[in-house]
Amino acid sequence: MPDHHHIDFRNVTVRYGNDIALDGLDFHVRKNTIFGIVGPANSGKTTLLKCINRTIDFTSTASVDGRVRIDGENVREIKNVYSLRRRIGMVFPLPVGLPLSIYENVAYGPRRAGIHDKGQLDEIVERCLKQSVLWDEVKDRLHSLGTKLSGGQQQRLTLARALSLEPEILCLDEFSIAIDPVTTMKIEDVLVNLREKMTIILVTNLIQQAQRIADDMMFLNDSDIVEIGPTAELFANPKHTLTAKYLSGEMG
Repeated sequence: MPDHHHIDFRNVTVRYGNDIALDGLDFHVRKNTIFGIVGPANSGKTTLLKCINRTIDFTSTASVDGRVRIDGENVREIKNVYSLRRRIGMVFPLPVGLPLSIYENVAYGPRRAGIHDKGQLDEIVERCLKQSVLWDEVKDRLHSLGTKLSGGQQQRLTLARALSLEPEILCLDEFSIAIDPVTTMKIEDVLVNLREKMTIILVTNLIQQAQRIADDMMFLNDSDIVEIGPTAELFANPKHTLTAKYLSGEMG
């Protein structure tokens, strides 16, 4: 596996008002790997993702100390935040479909990036819908409203939209929460292949999902890192009692 650090967190602390959401996090994510993040609710997992593409900026009460770097570049110093977000695909637990057709939901980003050739857009839409395991279900109704799809289908449409600009980093926040297990497994296979082209950060409440596909894994609890390392090692020989309890299902 490659060991180039794609993402670096250095002493990152995030507060919402006086409440600490992340407490001095130090870790790195290797390029072209799947990095799994697990932990109980309110441990800071979603906040961590928001620091990477600076959607944390949308929360007026949030303050961020420390440095988040992508390929050595401090994201807080990037002046064009829109170009940063184009490099980072983000899928949150609840799908946010645009009030557009299925086709236009996926084509929207590429159009904004200057791609207008219909043949090229058709290829992008088909590729992304196949990667999100949605193509076979919608290929005959691409011009119907995306918001009319079921919750699980909308979640996959959101994933297709995130992939449409071929991001260098893909952040998935419990993407499978509304998707059936069989489809989830198919998407996991796609993610394993996609890591050849991008770095994937996978926040999941499914411990077995992290075990199946994450190269490295971090266990967050109470806004701090309890343990981090190669996934196989964490499952086979956790160094902290809290990690062992969480991975065995003794704590939620």
